[in-house]
Amino acid sequence: KHAFFLVNGTSGGIQAMIMSVCKPGDKIIVPRNVHKSIVNGMILGGVNPVYIQPEIDEKLGIANGVTAREVEKAILSNPEAKAVFLINPTYYGVTSDLKTIVDITHKHNMLMLVDEAHGTHMYFHEDFPSTAIESGADMCAISMHKTGGSLTQSSALMIGGDRINPESVKWALNLLSTSSSSYLLMCSLDVARKQLAINGHKLLSDTLYLARWARKEINKIDGFYSFGKEMIGQQGCFDFDETKLGINVRSLGYTGYEMEKKLRKEYNIQIELADLNNVLAIVSLGDRMEDLSILVDSLKDIASKSDIKTYNSLKPPPKYPNSVICPRDAFYMNKKLTKLIDSEGQLSGETIITYPPGIPIVCAGELITKEIIEYLTVLKSEECHLQGVTDASLDYVKVLDIDS
Repeated sequence: KHAFFLVNGTSGGIQAMIMSVCKPGDKIIVPRNVHKSIVNGMILGGVNPVYIQPEIDEKLGIANGVTAREVEKAILSNPEAKAVFLINPTYYGVTSDLKTIVDITHKHNMLMLVDEAHGTHMYFHEDFPSTAIESGADMCAISMHKTGGSLTQSSALMIGGDRINPESVKWALNLLSTSSSSYLLMCSLDVARKQLAINGHKLLSDTLYLARWARKEINKIDGFYSFGKEMIGQQGCFDFDETKLGINVRSLGYTGYEMEKKLRKEYNIQIELADLNNVLAIVSLGDRMEDLSILVDSLKDIASKSDIKTYNSLKPPPKYPNSVICPRDAFYMNKKLTKLIDSEGQLSGETIITYPPGIPIVCAGELITKEIIEYLTVLKSEECHLQGVTDASLDYVKVLDIDS
């Protein structure tokens, strides 16, 4: 129905979606593995989250999508909520049963908003999972710069139906965006849009061929496992985006962080992201067979030189904690520093994020548990890049000063 070019990234679009449909004090239903921009949008709008726990793949140690059953359960428990916010797909390529969830959401007179930052390309080829707009979502934000070919920071917000007032969205975007928009970014969006409309199917057919070839070759290498469409049917995985080349490295005894460093320092390959168990490469429009061959050959070389065959059993991320104080209130409350090892049972005063992918481990206002402390300690030992922390060494964390 409507589309808006964005020059402050999908983050700006996500925040505009929230602020255009929710008033301060309203509730919104979101999976807990959301990007930090959704949390920031709730802070800006004074919106209260109702978190749904995503399904966890214990073997890979990653969060999948949410099930329709869990969404409906949250809706029935919070009938006053204004909207449901989902991710399509996750960074690792997993999608939920979006069409069913959209139907459930609309049946209960709520709006469906979608973070489609990693799904721009899915609109231009039938071999990809269903998109937000195809599934009947009311609004979505897409990162054209991630997989659509535009310049970094350029995105788009799309309205899919008549339930949304475009003027409210314009108002929110004007509030959040610069008044001096970059014509370089806007031009790149228009050129990328034209390129996808005219040549997108052919380009993405080539991209899928490369991704499928690389996945097949990687899975021939002893010690590596590149997960793909075989995940479909697991809890929280309705479909899968094959251009997300996730590689589990635990069987070689490496952590994902160690593998990321090894590829970067010894093979001059920059991976998209790493976690404790996996590395992720994204195959996009600009990749060539030469690029994927270099990655595959590098992994073969690593495996041939590695005599570590002990299965490295690492704990998956902890179950997401309870939100005790809403994000906006926690943002403005007084805070104090305390030792990480002494913070169990206190409420976090900061939102601690692994970046990428930008998903909070603990949000301000949430209860710090023993499992979170243990997990943060492991991330610290792996020299993982964390955002949102006051103390970069992670010896101390900020907690809410309830007494004050």
